[in-house]
Amino acid sequence: MYTNQRSLVDEIKYQLKFGLMTHRLLLVNLFVFFSIHLINALIRLSLIKEPFILNINKNFFCLETQISQFVLKPWGLITSIFSHFELLHFLQNMLVLYFMGKIFEGLFDKQKLWLTYVAGGIFGGLFEVIAHLLFPALQENSTVIIGASGSIMAILSALAFYSPNMKLMLFGILPVPMFVIAILFWLIDIVGLSTGDDHIAHFSHLGGAIFGFWSVQNINSPKNILNMIQHWWNSFLAFFKSKSKNNGRKTSMKTDEDYAFEKRKKQEKTDKILDKISKSGYDSLTKEEKDFLFNQSKNG
Repeated sequence: MYTNQRSLVDEIKYQLKFGLMTHRLLLVNLFVFFSIHLINALIRLSLIKEPFILNINKNFFCLETQISQFVLKPWGLITSIFSHFELLHFLQNMLVLYFMGKIFEGLFDKQKLWLTYVAGGIFGGLFEVIAHLLFPALQENSTVIIGASGSIMAILSALAFYSPNMKLMLFGILPVPMFVIAILFWLIDIVGLSTGDDHIAHFSHLGGAIFGFWSVQNINSPKNILNMIQHWWNSFLAFFKSKSKNNGRKTSMKTDEDYAFEKRKKQEKTDKILDKISKSGYDSLTKEEKDFLFNQSKNG
């Protein structure tokens, strides 16, 4: 019988606070996936007719590829990389993230995984938007993109360029080098671009792959793009952390009555300590009493 098992809620809290970054990313994606479908179910059951609400998926969770719409909803660069509509798309991406994320985290660290996921996804999204600006065939279609594929492609490609000969056991029995797996993924997107009828954001995937390649060039150099992003991110966090501490400090002014009351309380405590010394000697004082008396003598 197991008595120390955590409940599901406690386990989720533990993973979000202390678990692998891979697990945290999986949980965030799962939460967003569940939230999207819960919201859509409530909208459908409530028979809401408001167009903005009906288009909540497109307005909040998707990345617009047409520049005129993209500038109005730039948050899609972030929200889209954590969002999925179709169950199969979600499961495929999460399966790849689970395996590749753990390998990446073992080679580098959890913060680099988080930053590669986010920065790779953003870079891939921008790559798709730029492609729609440059290529006439794409300009004809007003599309939106959604999913973590660009982020995952960044992680996979970073692994392939950093450690190309690392073996991944496919189906638990077939050792396949990392670069072979990456090439297969890249080929799928290149072939997809040549057909152009599968409604997949191939430029977003390839943009993520380019970022993955870029992120591991001169990985130990402070000028490495991932190291620079990590430095900027830590500086950003440190700034707000210090600002929060400063805002939490009390700066209220004391009145004359406050000073008089405080002085009287200290004097009463001093008198009690001196009375204790006269009765039982200095050695009978506690460390706190000795420290208080010493500080009072310095301030006196």
